[in-house]
Amino acid sequence: MIKIDFQVKQETLKKKLDLFWELSGEKIKLIDNKYDTTKGSPVFTVNGKYSTRGWTEWTQGFQFGSAILQFDATGDKYFLESGKKATLEKMAPHISHIGVHDHGFNNLSTYGNLLRLMNEGKIQFNEWEKNFYELAIKISGAVQASRWTTIKDGGFIYSFNGPHSLFVDTIRSCRILMTSHKLGHVFQSEGDVRISLLERAIQHISATAKYSIFYGEGRDSYDPEVSGWGRTAHESIFNTNDGNFRCPNSQQGYTGFSTWTRGLAWAMTGFAEELELLQTLSDHELELSGGKVEIERIMLKAAQATCDFYIENTPVDGIPYWDTGAPNLHKLGDYLSKPADPYNEWEPVDSSAAAIGVQGLLRLGKYLIEKGEKEAGEKYWQAGLTVMNSLLDYPYLSTDPKHQGLILHSIYHQPNGWDNIPEGQKIACGESSMWGDYHAREAALYLQRIINNEVYYTFFG
Repeated sequence: MIKIDFQVKQETLKKKLDLFWELSGEKIKLIDNKYDTTKGSPVFTVNGKYSTRGWTEWTQGFQFGSAILQFDATGDKYFLESGKKATLEKMAPHISHIGVHDHGFNNLSTYGNLLRLMNEGKIQFNEWEKNFYELAIKISGAVQASRWTTIKDGGFIYSFNGPHSLFVDTIRSCRILMTSHKLGHVFQSEGDVRISLLERAIQHISATAKYSIFYGEGRDSYDPEVSGWGRTAHESIFNTNDGNFRCPNSQQGYTGFSTWTRGLAWAMTGFAEELELLQTLSDHELELSGGKVEIERIMLKAAQATCDFYIENTPVDGIPYWDTGAPNLHKLGDYLSKPADPYNEWEPVDSSAAAIGVQGLLRLGKYLIEKGEKEAGEKYWQAGLTVMNSLLDYPYLSTDPKHQGLILHSIYHQPNGWDNIPEGQKIACGESSMWGDYHAREAALYLQRIINNEVYYTFFG
């Protein structure tokens, strides 16, 4: 389990953050100058150079959003202009894309970040430009909400696998529905029926909490009382004829009965940031969705369970292996009692899971501290700082000026064998991913703003 460092403070990470942003800017410019855009969006590196994977273009918003975050952190206008130009020229198809569950990834990383910066006064106010960003988010939220499967106790936004498929990842796309709602938008269907984007987001979050997360309550024989708390299934399968849940499954993890750690990380951060947004909503807005108290209970239980599972099932340095049930982990011995070894011979680590999940730990910790639960809050907060301290250092921070990635030892799709195995190694290692790099930047910006006493960073800012 993670050896939580209660001595590390956010201020002690300042020098590491300064180096991080220096390297980050170099990597963004390296991709701008070297990457062949005719091949599609950069997804993950092969021998240090970004390559693409023709599955879905779910990483393009991370590429341009990274430039916008870089401007936010450093004030360098090269990155602002680069991010704005690319958003205007290339992101429109993502707004109207009806075939994916990725709207909260692509469009909030670009249009959302630009709108946030304008609202915060960090870029010059322009009413029509602001309207442009808001319109993009409004439409994106409605398009995402249209991918809807009704089940007996609500519904969910279905994945690109089809209407039977609930992905744990998609909780982060609930952000686009929530933001669209907060901008006053309503989704309309046949006969001008008005559908609440807030209600759909809450139903999806509730379905994720109920079907994607295990709580040691005996749902099946793989949900034991102790080790079941916070275990996460990547995919939940439903019978679309009668709305009944059928079974857990996994696309990128080992099995439906083990925990793919990047899926776990999506849940950790998704529930924690939605808890923050929940505080901005009125009781009246939430009446039709079960009431604010009950919704908060569901979200908080899921956030704590997933964060606890991460802490208990991750090596001491806070960097997890790609799946907690990976078949060869036992060959590493007592792997949880020592730092993760990305160069081992049996199973890859996934630093991108740490880069995503660290925000969940930090945001949940801050949330609980502000609620008066200091001891519990400090556990999560310090666990988050412990993970961040590892990510910002060797062997995860990429200092090679020729390597286009920022955070090393990221894994994309272990079952499909998509990840590069470098010469002389037996498993995939040493590479970066666009989502890992982007979320490391998000986490770094989150901490930097707290250190500098700036406006608290939220996706709905």
